[in-house]
Amino acid sequence: MDILRFITAGSVDDGKSTLIGRLLYDSKSILQDQLEVLEKHSKNKNEDGVDLALLTDGLRAEREQGITIDVAYRYFSTPKRKFIIADAPGHVQYTRNMITGASNSDLMVILIDARKGVIEQTRRHSIIASLLKLKKVAVAINKMDMVDYSEDVFDAIKSDYSKIADNLGLNDVSYFPISALKGDNIVSKSSRTDWYDGNSLLDYLEQVTLHEELNTGNRFQVQYVIRPQTEELHDYRGYAGQIISGKFTKGDKIHILPAGLITEISKIEINGEEQGEAFEGQPAVIHTTHDLDISRGDLFATEEQLPNAEKDLEVLLCWLDQKPLQPGNKYVLQQNSRLVKAVVKEVDYKINVNTLTQEKTDTEIRLNEIVKVTLRTAQPLVYDSFINNKKTGSAILVDETSNSTVAACIIQ
Repeated sequence: MDILRFITAGSVDDGKSTLIGRLLYDSKSILQDQLEVLEKHSKNKNEDGVDLALLTDGLRAEREQGITIDVAYRYFSTPKRKFIIADAPGHVQYTRNMITGASNSDLMVILIDARKGVIEQTRRHSIIASLLKLKKVAVAINKMDMVDYSEDVFDAIKSDYSKIADNLGLNDVSYFPISALKGDNIVSKSSRTDWYDGNSLLDYLEQVTLHEELNTGNRFQVQYVIRPQTEELHDYRGYAGQIISGKFTKGDKIHILPAGLITEISKIEINGEEQGEAFEGQPAVIHTTHDLDISRGDLFATEEQLPNAEKDLEVLLCWLDQKPLQPGNKYVLQQNSRLVKAVVKEVDYKINVNTLTQEKTDTEIRLNEIVKVTLRTAQPLVYDSFINNKKTGSAILVDETSNSTVAACIIQ
């Protein structure tokens, strides 16, 4: 049985947590003791006497304020598929948490309040879906019960959002008129929207096909150099890490980057046992024929499709820090296990989240703004473009002084 990972996105009070609670509740994925706790703590009760949002809002501050702060992951399954759901915060200041959840998802469910229509957060989350190359988007137009299940309201919002989707290149978008509170069109079709001839949201999630594109090239990044230097393992030298993409086979000719050294794989170990090959996603220890100067963060690649190795990078940034970004500021760029010092040379343009246009800017870049910048790194960074390999085409910027993550990076 395959697994579908999806994230719910939307503005504050659009009903993301309630939607997830409804999916869990109606699919019988809640234990009896959980139900009893829900009934005890529920304030905004539905017809069944529970507040479904409490299933995902686990932090005390979330329950007290009635908002989502951190990304909450929930798991459930049906006879057709298993699901991992990320409930992302709707507040603007928690956009960083939303990006974290979206980066690990196969599709995004964007909630829109039927009373408000498309708003700025709708555009911002749609931009993130586009930047992170999420192939499919489900637009759930929620709170239809508060607009008398109006087909005209649904059609108007659908028309507005389709323009945004076209501009962002989101070509596979599905629309659902729902009420998370009442349960309309969530797990089963609702008679109150007899004008709607599509599937329920759960039917869509069970049936949607995800043709995952394989990441480009064979990539392995060193996380740890194993050198015991004991009597028993006097000459042992292995390089531990995870196969980022592709596969590696004993005897493969490999390039060690960024140094450009060339050697062969003499042995591959998985779970302490020697294997002939290792595949994407597997943790492995790789041994090389020659004793070379190989360190944490170095990347192994076979010569069929070598990655880029450059100091000047064109990068899309989503700025995540309260302190504004200024050209010339220095940071640490972290790409998986590789850390290099970097400076923001210049800001090329900013994406206007309202008009979705590119704008020149001479001002400081502030929290949640999305910009294209040029970075200069102290040592060459080995990378693929994000569209070819998400894992080697993404990174984060870290403030050297506070050690906080200040930007999510998509390498162009």
